[in-house]
Amino acid sequence: MVQALIAQPPAGYYSNAQGFEGNDLRQALHQIIRNHNRQSYSQLWNHFYATDRKVNGTVWDIYSDIPSPGTPLYEYTFFDNQCVVSGQPEGSCYNREHTFPVSWWGGGTSASDTMYTDLFQIHPVDGWVNSHRSNLPYGVVNGSATTSNGSKKGSNAFVFEGEVFTGTVFEPIDAYKGDLARNYFYMMTRYKSRIEDWSSNTPMLSGDDLAPWAIEMLLQWHESDPVSQKEVDRNTAVYSIQGNRNPFIDYPEFVNLIWGVGFEPEPEEHVSDFTSCTITLNWTDASGQVLPDAYLVRMSDKGFYDIVAPENGVHINDDFWNQNIAYGTQIAIFRGLTANKVYYFKIFSISGSGATSDYKTSGTVPEISITAR
Repeated sequence: MVQALIAQPPAGYYSNAQGFEGNDLRQALHQIIRNHNRQSYSQLWNHFYATDRKVNGTVWDIYSDIPSPGTPLYEYTFFDNQCVVSGQPEGSCYNREHTFPVSWWGGGTSASDTMYTDLFQIHPVDGWVNSHRSNLPYGVVNGSATTSNGSKKGSNAFVFEGEVFTGTVFEPIDAYKGDLARNYFYMMTRYKSRIEDWSSNTPMLSGDDLAPWAIEMLLQWHESDPVSQKEVDRNTAVYSIQGNRNPFIDYPEFVNLIWGVGFEPEPEEHVSDFTSCTITLNWTDASGQVLPDAYLVRMSDKGFYDIVAPENGVHINDDFWNQNIAYGTQIAIFRGLTANKVYYFKIFSISGSGATSDYKTSGTVPEISITAR
């Protein structure tokens, strides 16, 4: 008997995505989930207690857990077993695993970037296994387990239409493959406008989406490991913290409507148009001034009044963060705009960790309006 999973999104949460499929559905979902409440990296330790707690009160570590009737070799106590030093053997401590590795989006580690602390792709896992996986793609390994719960590391053996990435990959156990697949479909949707800049950093990506072999593999994982009550509960917990949801947990059928049977890449003429409707902003730091730690560029298609402050307003694109800056010219690029439409930008300078209280408010915030060509 199939058990009914308990938890529903708020009424009307997905109303703006009704009737769409393919790339149109992906874009509609992106609009719904894109602006979530950014957390600090240190807050994740506390949030894990709400998002990843087993019935027995221990840490739900997907890289070491062995689902019932099996028994994990070890379990962790929240807070007491947090990693404080690196290089310890498996079973020593747990830390914060970016299932979508940081290096794939360029290595930015500031809490001011929403991806770095996005709970939908960050899980508490054993510190040694986290390092063992490193920034490897997920894949299928023909070989022996390399972790205590049966996860594997080795050469990728997954083949799709004659295409295979033959490098080293990490394969989690079957019980959590669907969880991780839906993590990735979330990332492809939440950060849709930024993926094209990352695709050269990992074989799992191509253009502004997953590579074909990765799509097929994750579709198989999604189908073979359906949404569990664990994921439903985690989705609800993350929503209470971040204010956005993973649509592919709420409505698993969205996956096939976007990437499943009948999925086709956007036509070439659309890609060309997408590329041409791009706005590039350039600005130069004032000489002799103390630099901020980063810049935030916010964009709106309504007007300057819509960007009242760094943390509010209606925005049609993901926030652009320019970090690790140096004296000279700074650049922000916005793609996929509508031709002959006016867009409005404000450039905020940031100090410290990037928290709201650390936005620099002295001086005039530059206001720029440009028509897309």
